Amino acid sequence: MAMDVGASEGAKKGRHRPEMNVTPLVDVVLVLLITFMVLTAMMNDHFWVHVPEKDQKDQQNTEEQSSNDEAPIVVTVNANGRIQINQDIYPDKEFPERLRRMLVARGDRRIYFDAEDGVSYERAMQVLDLARGGGAAHIAVVTEKLQN
Repeated sequence: MAMDVGASEGAKKGRHRPEMNVTPLVDVVLVLLITFMVLTAMMNDHFWVHVPEKDQKDQQNTEEQSSNDEAPIVVTVNANGRIQINQDIYPDKEFPERLRRMLVARGDRRIYFDAEDGVSYERAMQVLDLARGGGAAHIAVVTEKLQN
């Protein structure tokens, strides 16, 4: 609080006039602002992509899969943006239903996803969304070039 020692028109000499100290209030507001900024940045939704690691277990699994009669389902987006399931090309409207039928017949909801180098990121995400809508629960992104 400050004292007014000078005489003013309506005030008595030596009378206290209260003044609010806003420094603690500003400190608290700044701490809250920083806290909310950090919490907001941490609350963003994430899309997790699990890329399998290459080790002995994976090599054994690939040997077991190759011994099975059924080949894995590989969804590919070619350079023209067209969708392929293994070697067959499907339009966008038929793709989710066809993939759903394949996954139900197989009993496994795992697919492998590959996009060629010329494909835009937007198109690749559209196809991933269509695959998720078609019933794919586990999507493994292929990191190495596939052999035909």
